[in-house]
Amino acid sequence: MPLLPFLEADRIEAGCDEVGRGCLAGPVVAASVILPSDYHNPWINDSKKLSKNNREELIAEIKDKSLAWAIAEASVGEIDQINILNASFLAMKRAVLQLDPQPDHLLIDGNRWKSDLNLPFTCVIKGDGKFASIAAASILAKVYRDDLMEKLALEFPHFAWERNAGYPTKAHREGIEKFGSTIWHRKSFQLLPIQLDLDF
Repeated sequence: MPLLPFLEADRIEAGCDEVGRGCLAGPVVAASVILPSDYHNPWINDSKKLSKNNREELIAEIKDKSLAWAIAEASVGEIDQINILNASFLAMKRAVLQLDPQPDHLLIDGNRWKSDLNLPFTCVIKGDGKFASIAAASILAKVYRDDLMEKLALEFPHFAWERNAGYPTKAHREGIEKFGSTIWHRKSFQLLPIQLDLDF
């Protein structure tokens, strides 16, 4: 079933999504995308349902065909300071503020949204599988974050970030247990089932 091009016609809608909330390491990354109301691409879908190659092939298409797009982060320090949910909202706000033109309405993936932006919004549960603009945002954010974690894996090779993107896999947790945590680990998260003093 094709994704919907908009919630309401004749207004500028920006789809917003984030990736990395459940990770033990790395920033949370958000993207926001404004697509033309008549845009259609059957390949655009929830980024988790696409292969790595599919996602990377769609990046240029999304950036070229969108009216505006932006990617933003909230840092590990911000996650630890204000918690992961608020950091996710902050990253999405930063992405929205970069858009030109600014949208009339936001389509937010998930069931909650909080910001001081004076913009009307609609939260859409599993929105990346319903609206093309949210799906496009999920693709931009995931490819950006996966690439970032692959680069960080070159500097910190003990955690298999090139494969797990910072999520709590067995290899990641074994790396933490053996080598300790890094500046990229979220200290407010439970890095191991039994929390240890893990700093280098």
